[in-house]
Amino acid sequence: MGRATAICHHALVVATTTALVIGCSDDKTATDGSVTVTVGTTDGGTDGGLTDGAPTTTEGGGPAPASGVGISGVRRLSRDEYDNTVRDLLGDKTRSGSQLLPEDVYEPFDNDFTVQIASTPLIDALESLAGKLAKETLADPARKAMVIGCTPTGPEDQACLDTFITTFGRRALRRPLAADEVARYAGLATTFITQTGEFDQGVEVVLRAMLQAPEFVYRVERGLPTDEPGVFRLGDHEIATRLSYFLWGTTPDDALLDRADAGMLGTSDDIRAAAELMLADERARARIDRFHAMWLGYFALPHAAELTGAMRIETRLLLEQIVFTDKASWYDLFNAGGTWLNDLLAATYGLPAPGSSEHVWVDYGDSGRQGLLSHGSFLSVAGKFGDTSPTQRGKLIRTRLMCQNIPPPPPDVNVDIPPTSPDSNCKVDRYLAHRSQAGCVDCHNLMDPVGFGLENFDQKGAFRTHDLNEPTCLIDGDGTVDGSMFNGPAELADLLIGAEVLDACAVTQLYRLAMGHREAAEDVPYIMDLQDQFREGDHRFDQLLLGLVAADAFMFRREE
Repeated sequence: MGRATAICHHALVVATTTALVIGCSDDKTATDGSVTVTVGTTDGGTDGGLTDGAPTTTEGGGPAPASGVGISGVRRLSRDEYDNTVRDLLGDKTRSGSQLLPEDVYEPFDNDFTVQIASTPLIDALESLAGKLAKETLADPARKAMVIGCTPTGPEDQACLDTFITTFGRRALRRPLAADEVARYAGLATTFITQTGEFDQGVEVVLRAMLQAPEFVYRVERGLPTDEPGVFRLGDHEIATRLSYFLWGTTPDDALLDRADAGMLGTSDDIRAAAELMLADERARARIDRFHAMWLGYFALPHAAELTGAMRIETRLLLEQIVFTDKASWYDLFNAGGTWLNDLLAATYGLPAPGSSEHVWVDYGDSGRQGLLSHGSFLSVAGKFGDTSPTQRGKLIRTRLMCQNIPPPPPDVNVDIPPTSPDSNCKVDRYLAHRSQAGCVDCHNLMDPVGFGLENFDQKGAFRTHDLNEPTCLIDGDGTVDGSMFNGPAELADLLIGAEVLDACAVTQLYRLAMGHREAAEDVPYIMDLQDQFREGDHRFDQLLLGLVAADAFMFRREE
């Protein structure tokens, strides 16, 4: 189960004082002497529900694919996934998870299970959020009606209670609940209904319990054993969950769960058909936008809210146009001859104003700009010391666009001191020191020449001819990548496309998002097949998504 050791076999402990916590066996438990009820476990029994909603069976999952089955660990919902999930389950749009849950580690994505650590602050935040969300849901008549799904005739309406538990539990835990699970949740609810005489009190305690259940917080995949040791065939509900969090960044909806209930996610064709419908949903657009923002580093920008929003909209609109509207080559994202501008962005970049506060399509003309690498969103990333940093920009391009590894600096090097030169304040001279110091030269020779090829563009994406506050330090904008020269983002994009490194890296990065970890040897055949499909399919990004989920290996997992 991978990081299950970090989860400490979390058990949901419900005290009759309504204090709800997820506790590790050696950490946080009820200490007030009150009666406790264990609602769910992660011991693999049928009551924990970790067998895709069915009793444990010794029946095998058939043959494993010939190659390419990746490792699957226990993934915790990221803050964004948590907020999206409670939005779709409860109608909550406050995004309180992003405010209370511990910050995610971006590697570059926020769902890498290898860096997700269970902690007391996490458990406390989940408890607090569960209570807050449950109360706020029941205080809103529309949301309350949506979640309960029936109108109780009184406090003792067992049929309505069971309907709520069955329906909401299926959506929250992403699988059907077994009869004994429904009975246990109903027994818990009845305890509070009897004490208070209020049906809503029973609903509230069930909501709080389910919103802290290990299966809600974590995506636990078990599956059935195959003929290859350590490889398991996922059940339909586990596949539905993989699909939903990959393509939507949120929990499966009722339609997708219905497909899983009916056994309609058991083949590659089934999964492709479901995914095609999912890509038509607005949530897919938001997910693809977020993938690119996390991958290329512009998820958070160092500008005022209005400018940051304008830059993010510019890039999102170009993505939507290429991937969803035109269904064109993904390369158009990097070689587009125009962009979506409003007056604020045009003024920021130093381009003619389109005369609109809304984003409209504008041709780049003879500005020398081209595609996403000319966007302020991308050019704002990787700054340092109050200005652009050729080193950080070069590292960004090497690691994110070319999928290369750059080792960290030596431990005795202070990276928080700007480079200096005894002879010049010009950046090109100051950064020469990087390439003359022992222990630094190799990595900086990889990074700095790349970053200097973008120096004509400042940290907001405006064209400039000299260094910041140094009018005598003229910028020529020349850079090199592995011996190939370029000048500016347009020539860099053309170079990366021509070297067939950009598409290969995009596939690798997408695979990392889908599987929640960096690739290992077992993943390479899967990734290489996807790279071939991407090139043969004219670099259609929507087809890349479908190819990834329709591959046989998507239906399996390998133990760590």
